[in-house]
Amino acid sequence: MNVAVRCLGVFLLVAHALSAAAQEWAKARLEQSPRHLEWVTVPQGDRAVKSFLAFPEVKEKATAVVVIHEIFGLTDWVRSVTDQLAEAGYIAIAPDLLSGMGPDGGGTSELGGGDAVRKAISSLAPDQITADLKAVVAYVGKLPAANGKVAVAGFCWGGSQTFRLATNHDGIKAAFPFYGSGPTVAAEIARIRCPVYGFYGGNDARVNANIPTSKELMQQAGKRYEPVTYDGAGHGFMRAGEGPDASEPNRRARTEAWRRWTTLLRDL
Repeated sequence: MNVAVRCLGVFLLVAHALSAAAQEWAKARLEQSPRHLEWVTVPQGDRAVKSFLAFPEVKEKATAVVVIHEIFGLTDWVRSVTDQLAEAGYIAIAPDLLSGMGPDGGGTSELGGGDAVRKAISSLAPDQITADLKAVVAYVGKLPAANGKVAVAGFCWGGSQTFRLATNHDGIKAAFPFYGSGPTVAAEIARIRCPVYGFYGGNDARVNANIPTSKELMQQAGKRYEPVTYDGAGHGFMRAGEGPDASEPNRRARTEAWRRWTTLLRDL
C-alpha cells in the first residue's frame, strides 16, 4: 500500500495539532534565527526541487542531513527542524517534494495546505520521490561547507520515505525514520547499506505494528536496525512535543529523541 495512504488516516485524526497557532511558533523561531537560511533549487532531470537549506556556524566542514517532510508538505515546522539541526552543528536541507505540483509550477505553499497537499502527496510517483531525494543527497553532499557525509531523516510519511530511500541509495551514512513504516519485502531490505535508527511513540499502534516485521527482516539480512519507542508519546510527537500546548509525554519524548538523534549524528 502507498505510504501516503497509510499515513493519511492517522494524520486526519491529529489534524487539530496542526493549527495556524502551531505553525506560528515554528515560524517565529525561523524569523529569530541568527543562522544562514536560504531557499535553493536542486535540479533533477526536467524537475526543479525547491529546498530549504540551513547552515551551522562552525569552523570545520559539517555532516549534512536531508529532512523529509510529512504528508503536510514542507511546512514552517519542517523548516524549523533544519534550523535546529544547524544550531546543533549540521548542514540541513528539506526538499519540497511537491515542487511543481501546485498552481503555476509551485509546491506546498501554492497548494494552500490541507486536503490539496495530502492529495498531491498521495499522487506522487515512487520513482520520482526517489530521484528527487537522490538529487538532494548529491547536492548537499557536494556543498563546499559539507564533509561529504549525508544522513537522511523524516517524519511519518517522510519517515517511511526515509526507510525506503535506504533501500534505494547506498551512499547515505544513516537513516532516521520517525514514526514511519518500514519495508516489508526481504529483497528491499537486502539493499540497505546503512544503519537505521527508528523513533516511535508508545501510543501509535498502527505504525508500531510494523516494527517486529522490520526487526525480523533486518536481522535476517544482517542489517543494523535500532528502534526506540517512547512511552506515552503519540504519533507526531516531534512536532507536538515542541508546541506551547504539548503534553508532558510528547514533550519528554521529543527531548529524549532529539538527544538520541544528535548523539547518533555526532558519531557518524
